[in-house]
Amino acid sequence: MERPRILVVGGGFAGVECARRLERKLAPGEADIAIVAPFSYELYLPLLPQVAAGVLTPQSVAVSLRRMLHRTRIIPGGAIGVDPRAKICVIKKITDEIVNEEYDYIVLAPGSVTRTFDIPGLTDHARGMKTLAEAAFVRDHVISQLDLADSATHRDERISRLQFVVVGGGYAGTETAACLQRVTTSAVKRYPRLNPNLIKWHLIDIAPKLMPELGDKLGATALNVLRKRGIEVSLGVSVAEVGEDSVKFTDGRVIPSRTLIWTAGVAASPLIATLDSETVRGRLVTTAEMKVPQFEGMYALGDAAAVPDLAKGDGSVCPPTAQHAQRQGKVVADNVVAALRGQEAKPYFHKDLGLVVDLGGADAVSKPMGVELTGVAAQGVARGYHLMALRTNVAKVRVMTNWLLNATAGDDFVRTGFQRGRPATLRDFEYTDTYLTKDEIKAHTDALRARQ
Repeated sequence: MERPRILVVGGGFAGVECARRLERKLAPGEADIAIVAPFSYELYLPLLPQVAAGVLTPQSVAVSLRRMLHRTRIIPGGAIGVDPRAKICVIKKITDEIVNEEYDYIVLAPGSVTRTFDIPGLTDHARGMKTLAEAAFVRDHVISQLDLADSATHRDERISRLQFVVVGGGYAGTETAACLQRVTTSAVKRYPRLNPNLIKWHLIDIAPKLMPELGDKLGATALNVLRKRGIEVSLGVSVAEVGEDSVKFTDGRVIPSRTLIWTAGVAASPLIATLDSETVRGRLVTTAEMKVPQFEGMYALGDAAAVPDLAKGDGSVCPPTAQHAQRQGKVVADNVVAALRGQEAKPYFHKDLGLVVDLGGADAVSKPMGVELTGVAAQGVARGYHLMALRTNVAKVRVMTNWLLNATAGDDFVRTGFQRGRPATLRDFEYTDTYLTKDEIKAHTDALRARQ
């Protein structure tokens, strides 16, 4: 008898945790497991701002899939369509070859992409903080602005190169602004020709509060830390237009700047829109067991799924966080195993363990289990949480070593050469593709059947 085929789509927190759990729960001959992932690593997204700041090396936050997965077949590429009735997933490999992958059970964890709006110049001039390459590029870009400002002969050019704008007052934006501001403050000491007072960081968000999830007290503490460092925080404000050397805000201000870092939220993977299924704000609606009710053998989780948040009990769905994605991965794996063995599935239930925000140095705010912490204590909790969440001992050692080296030896502010060619745009870094229509998916399915 042919073994059941389990296909996991996505190599992020949710997908990898699911595949790892399936390997532990299933005997080698019980099922075939495959995972579709464009990269050969799981990216630990919460530490990307520290990669951009040079505190951590890129390899530190890229955990090898082949260290974590031993029996799972890894397909290098991305899913561009699913025919849930024929149980076929259409995959575009990194070589651009398109293949059909049949499955009996499919776990959709394709993650999310940076959410953008129809703002003139945004996609041409903004950079994000969503991928490993993007974080490395942003670091190069910021250091190159210091180099170019130091050699500039016109004051206007120098000013525009030394003003930096971060959009998004959530965790990613706040940590990015905080960490990179420390970089420029330290780096300017190596540039005796530059006036430190010309370096300005702006953090803006359309929301009335900074990181409202933290509560008023911790949100205000984080805001005060940023402002004491000289970061200008503007709330209730967004971007109206982005140019090559200026950013216009919705309050009418025009900031001379050649750096806009966009972290204003995420949207579910475009793959979800190709499915004929109910969505909530672009996320696939699931049951509490993370089943997609319209299709047999289909599960969804992570950023791409609207999983009911039973712990809150108010009808809301789980937020798109790493904490939920990892835990959903374990539960959905258990439910797939239960389906294979004719057992009952269990609903996903998880009480949030709390929030941590690393503002660089000894500054942090944390709320573990509802306890509000600031300063060194919060920093200890934040770093402890990140170490606990990393999935291999090698990754933990790399991160701890990098933290120690940065604390004792500092930074050399080295550019690696990303800026020699055409400046990259927001979309250049994210693994998005042209997704198939329903008719195209059906054509692929029919072609497969004809060959059989």
